[in-house]
Amino acid sequence: MLAGKLAVITGSNSGIGLGVAEELARAGADVVLNSFTDRPEDHALAADLAKRHGVTARYIQADMSKAADCRALIAKAGGCDILVNNAGVQFVAPVDEFPTEKWDQIIAINLSSAFHTTAVALPGMRAKGWGRVVNIASAHGLTASPFKSAYIAAKHGVVGLSKTVALETAGQGITCNAICPGYVLTPLVEAQIPDQMKVHNMDRDTVIREVMLLRQPSRQFATVEQIGGTTVYLCSAAADQVTGTTISVDGGWTAL
Repeated sequence: MLAGKLAVITGSNSGIGLGVAEELARAGADVVLNSFTDRPEDHALAADLAKRHGVTARYIQADMSKAADCRALIAKAGGCDILVNNAGVQFVAPVDEFPTEKWDQIIAINLSSAFHTTAVALPGMRAKGWGRVVNIASAHGLTASPFKSAYIAAKHGVVGLSKTVALETAGQGITCNAICPGYVLTPLVEAQIPDQMKVHNMDRDTVIREVMLLRQPSRQFATVEQIGGTTVYLCSAAADQVTGTTISVDGGWTAL
């Protein structure tokens, strides 16, 4: 379905980003993986994707906290047809205790990086008359929780940026949308479960249902495959007129 298209996915050597890359490659897209590290195992991930799906896959190191790296990523990739802005970090603290350096880091990686990559990618998409920008936001791009001021500000910003890009590219064969996941079962989240079991003195199933997924009415994690599948849909012809909106994959969180 996406044969001949090149997808760049930021923050994609694990978790949601890697899951999105997997589904795009399965649909036939060539892919560029990215993170801030430059290890043999990063490049091996790309080689594995290429081998299993019969596509071209590369890994390009770039630090999404740095504007120049964000822009260079797209240039090194040779432009792209599909841009998935996924890179993100988190830190939790009350507003009056939130470290300035953490605020700056989260805004840079979670929000500003999407601006920089999109700004460089759009001219090439316009030249081809086709493009897809998919921003991985969050349920926290539509609602809020205490102690996550930077993350929530950034994700709300991603939703707003998506709408603006959609308006600026309307009628040009380019769409821009935001996916808003709730809790997704990634290796990072999986690693938190044993600690939560100890803190709350609960078994695994109970701590997942009653603590981690308390605000997710389905009481089930979303999966990286579901986020990837949603991305593939947004890149399909069926979504040609889907632009400037959010798609929630949150088990009903934002319906509350």
